[in-house]
Amino acid sequence: MRPDEIVAYTEALARIAASGGGPKALAAHLAQIAGGGVLLEDANWRHLTSAGSGTIPASARGVVESGAPGHAQRVTAGNAGIGWLSLFGGDRAADADILLRLTAAAIGVELARDGASLRRHPGDFWQSLLNRTFHDATVARDEAAARGIALASHYIAVILEVEDGAPAEIRPLVTDAFRSSDGEVGLIERGAALLAFVPAARAVDASNAKTAASLLPKSIARRKPQLRVSGGIGTVEPPIALERSLRAAEAALAIGRRIYGGGRIAGYDDLGAFRLLYEGADVDRMRSFAAEVLAPLRAYDEQHQTDLERTLKLYFKVGQNVKTAASELSVHRHTVFYRLRQIGEICARSLDTPQDQLTLRMAIAIDELHDAY
Repeated sequence: MRPDEIVAYTEALARIAASGGGPKALAAHLAQIAGGGVLLEDANWRHLTSAGSGTIPASARGVVESGAPGHAQRVTAGNAGIGWLSLFGGDRAADADILLRLTAAAIGVELARDGASLRRHPGDFWQSLLNRTFHDATVARDEAAARGIALASHYIAVILEVEDGAPAEIRPLVTDAFRSSDGEVGLIERGAALLAFVPAARAVDASNAKTAASLLPKSIARRKPQLRVSGGIGTVEPPIALERSLRAAEAALAIGRRIYGGGRIAGYDDLGAFRLLYEGADVDRMRSFAAEVLAPLRAYDEQHQTDLERTLKLYFKVGQNVKTAASELSVHRHTVFYRLRQIGEICARSLDTPQDQLTLRMAIAIDELHDAY
C-alpha cells in the first residue's frame, strides 16, 4: 500500500470507531476493502463476529497453530493478547498483512474499552448467570476472567430485603460479612432487595456463609438502627446453576416470613417440610425429602447398632408419651429421653419446636406411605 492509502485507511477506521461502530463495523470495513471474508475471535478462539464473502471457517485456530499459509493477526491491548483477526481470500493479498495490522490495532482499542466497561459493571456478569446465558462452566469461567472476576466452583445465593431503606445502604456491610479469599462475591441490587452470591466451594464455606447471613439482621441493626432486614439463603450450586440457588433463597424468604415474621434470615435447607407445603411436590420430591431427613438417623443406627429411628417412629405413634414408648421398647423411660436428645442432635432438629416436629413427622409419614426404602 502507498503511504497515502495507509493514511486514508487509518482515518476511515478512526471515523468508524468515533461513530460508535465498534469491532463489528471495523471488521466489516476490512472485509469490504480487502474483498474477502473476515473472522474476529477472542483470545480463547470464541467467535465474536464475521463479515464479508467467501468461505469463512468456524475458527482460525487450526490455521494459526499449524502455521499453514493464511492471514491472521493477534489483537492486543497493551501487552495482552485479547483476540485474533483473520482474513480469508480477497483480491488484495499483497496488502492483507498491513490491512490486518491496522484494523487489529483499532479493534484492540475498542475491545479494551468494552472490557474496562464490563469490569466497571460486574453485576452484568452475575445477571448473565441468573439468565442462564452460559451453558458450559468453562465458558462462564473464561467470561468471568475476561471481566476480572475470580469465579469459585460453587456459590450460595442470599437474598436480603430492606424495609424502609435501599439495598445500597447495606451493601458495604454485606460485602464485609461475606468477604472471601476463594472467589468473588457477586452483588446485584433488585428493587428493595440485595442479592449476594457467596463462594461455597467447600462444605465449610457454605456453613460459614449461612452463619454470616443469619447474623446480618443484628449486625445491620447495630450500625443502621432504622433498617430492618429479612432474607433467605439458597442452596449450594455451580455458577451456571446460580438461578436455582436464588429461587431457593426467594422461597426461603417467603416461607421464613410466614413462619417467623420479618427481621430474620431463613435457610432453605433448614425449612424442612415447609418447603414441600409452600412449593408443592410430586412423589419423587417427597420421597427425596423423607430420605434426606431420615438419612442421618439411619446412618447412625447402622454404624452403632442402635434403634433411634424405631424409637422416633414409636414416640410419635403413641402420642409422644415417653412412658408408653418405654414400655413398648422394653426400656427405662430415661433411656427414651436420652434417645430423643440423641435424635435431635443427629438430625439437627429440636423435638420441642412444632416446626421441626412437623418435618420429622412428615418424613416418617411419607417414608411409610411411599415405601421409600
